[in-house]
Amino acid sequence: MILALCHIVLGQQLNLYWIHKIVVLAILLTTIAGLVSIDDFWQDEWDIVIISLQFTGPFLHIVALSVVTALGWVVAGQVVRVERSRFQVVTLVIYVSLLLVLYLVPLFISSPCIIDRSKLGPRPAVIGRRGAPMLAPEHTIMSFSKALQQKVTALEAEVTISLDGVPFLMRDRTLRRTTNVDKLFPSRQDHDASFFNWTEIRSLNAGLWFLRDDPYWTLQYMSGKDRNRTANQTVCSLAELLRLAARANRSVIFSLRRPPSHHPRHQLWVSDALKVIQRSSILPEQVMWTPDWYRKKVRAAVPLLQQTSDEKLPVAELKERGISTLTLHYSQARAQDIRQFSGSNVSVNVYPVNEPWLYSLMWCSGVQSVSSDAPHILKKVPSPVWIMSADEYGLIWITSDIISVAIVIGIFVFQNYHLIRWKMSGMRSYNPEQIMLSAVARRPSRDVNLMKEKLIFSEINNGVGSTDELSVYTRNGLDMYSRDDIMTPTRHATKL
Repeated sequence: MILALCHIVLGQQLNLYWIHKIVVLAILLTTIAGLVSIDDFWQDEWDIVIISLQFTGPFLHIVALSVVTALGWVVAGQVVRVERSRFQVVTLVIYVSLLLVLYLVPLFISSPCIIDRSKLGPRPAVIGRRGAPMLAPEHTIMSFSKALQQKVTALEAEVTISLDGVPFLMRDRTLRRTTNVDKLFPSRQDHDASFFNWTEIRSLNAGLWFLRDDPYWTLQYMSGKDRNRTANQTVCSLAELLRLAARANRSVIFSLRRPPSHHPRHQLWVSDALKVIQRSSILPEQVMWTPDWYRKKVRAAVPLLQQTSDEKLPVAELKERGISTLTLHYSQARAQDIRQFSGSNVSVNVYPVNEPWLYSLMWCSGVQSVSSDAPHILKKVPSPVWIMSADEYGLIWITSDIISVAIVIGIFVFQNYHLIRWKMSGMRSYNPEQIMLSAVARRPSRDVNLMKEKLIFSEINNGVGSTDELSVYTRNGLDMYSRDDIMTPTRHATKL
């Protein structure tokens, strides 16, 4: 496609062979297949594309405007000709319509980062989601310790209940991905993690998989000491996490997975978790309780627990349930909703936020905290990546539109230079150099093509082709051709 555009710009014909057509078709089919595959495997993450447009929209608009403005050279080469055709009119209408759309697009661009700096809220707190899983194996003491080193304000975990009622930290339904259960209990490696007792779970290694898989490509940055420490990590219990958070004076937020119906702790899972909290040294107000099950009983047993929900509910219902913090996926965190919740004293925590641009977007939206797998990255973001007021963006918008209009008009005037000069000065003749310069900007007319064909055939019939004969034409220099000669090929053939 790029080479085809270059040919069009230079006024060259597109001599496509069958191999060209096959390659272009193959690339097109591969692209379509790739998009279908991405939609199949990554369907839940398409929201990030829409959200990213809120952050990059103002800049993508300028890039698109620059590209379409530059395409004016190609369009002008097709439109600016002596002869007129329907294709030229359609091309010009489409191009002008596209330009007008791009000129008006900023009216529909909405970004939380287009805001006055005086209205920007405080920097969102960063919560270590599963600790710092890019720096150490997730849900291990080492991972949470690494997160505390990055100055996180809270630690987040996912809790499962063991066969004997011990709450422990595990993200997956099974132990296969993050432990060596396939070596110690090969016949049970596909069993639910909650059907292992705590003694069996504690015997598993929870760090070797990280050294083997290097899930975040961060292993090369680990020291030898950290590698040895990683190799000896075990599954962490909820009690150990609470003890670590209490020593560091940090809060803890966790979700609780209910065991299967035939599990012995199926009805006691909430009380198992509450007992661990009550027996720990952490302050109840530093624990954010997420499960909706038996919430009233939980509030009655431990009134000071911070009630948190991961379900987006109306403000009135949140108040009725006593929920003070709302944990939302970034796809649900709209700026207007965040402002509404914040205005009703409901804090909003957004997950997962691992990139500076998304962190900046959430910051501008007014969230109070974010849960991140990469606290070491967000630590280096002291301010939003970009922020501008509506007046500043309006100035950029109008200026870019004016520059684009000026460039497009200049391109069309330049491409039409010879035709305008002929009309204004009454010039009646062209030399071959002018003809060639004009041919770059526009295709030759039908009459000019016929003239070229007759010249070629006349040379063949007269036997022109030897070096001596060609040298005679070279010594004679360039002949002058009148406009009538060009437009009337038969007269020119008579001259020859």
